[in-house]
Amino acid sequence: MKALTPSAALASIVGNSPLPRTEVVSKLWAYIKKNKLQDAVNKRMINADAKLKEVFNKAQVSMFEMAGLIGKHLK
Repeated sequence: MKALTPSAALASIVGNSPLPRTEVVSKLWAYIKKNKLQDAVNKRMINADAKLKEVFNKAQVSMFEMAGLIGKHLK
């Protein structure tokens, strides 16, 4: 897969080296789980902390919506 460069906001979570999109998603999930950002009631929802709010521009997103939102932060 083609390596893509993350934006500054996304790089604060996944690092600033170019990565394939699949690796970006994996690192995002690792960050979400490490910081316990999955909603306790509905595990498909992610509660954004300050770093994720910069990427998502929302306080909460679904796991499906997340994939589309990170595309805007990859070149």
